[in-house]
Amino acid sequence: MIKAALFDLDGVVVDTERLYTRFWSEMGRRYLPEIDDFATKIKGQTLDQIYAKYFAGHKDEQSRITAQLNDFEQHMDFDYVPGVVDFITELRSRQVKTAVVTSSNLDKMRNLYAAHPEVHQLFDRIFTAEDFSRSKPDPECYLIGAAAFGVQPSECVGFEDSFNGLRAVRAAGMYVVGLATTNDEDAIRTYCDVVIKDYTAWIHRIPLSI
Repeated sequence: MIKAALFDLDGVVVDTERLYTRFWSEMGRRYLPEIDDFATKIKGQTLDQIYAKYFAGHKDEQSRITAQLNDFEQHMDFDYVPGVVDFITELRSRQVKTAVVTSSNLDKMRNLYAAHPEVHQLFDRIFTAEDFSRSKPDPECYLIGAAAFGVQPSECVGFEDSFNGLRAVRAAGMYVVGLATTNDEDAIRTYCDVVIKDYTAWIHRIPLSI
């Protein structure tokens, strides 16, 4: 039986992943033009991990990117993925624990909470970049989520949209639901147990057993 549902944030709860893809594509073109498809490579990594891997020793560039990112996030729209609020509400009515498992940091989350103060009522736990030492596709974040609820990974379902995130859920030993919000269905299908476009058709057929 499914006892916990763990959700990535961008592209899974809020429809923002394409916005971040455009932002990080521009940062890649500006600062690292030698790296192809930079935005895809860094998906699932925390800002600190991105800086450590790609901008180590370049404090001025880090400061400029951080300032641009902060401005970007303060003005972005945090539209929900269609059906997600009703879907999570139904899960909770069936005693399924819910959590966000995101690489976003607390500064970004404050912008989300300002736009959607009800987020705290949708989830039992919210795990952010500050809670993990390793980034997706490492499964650490999802294993921490399962352990926080005292359940086995096999009793969890993970919702992701990015390749790194999907790999993380799979490596954690959880049932994998892929959201085709960022990548095409065919592109992510081999990484998932099931692929959905959004939650509108799932509200009344929630898989409580796998």
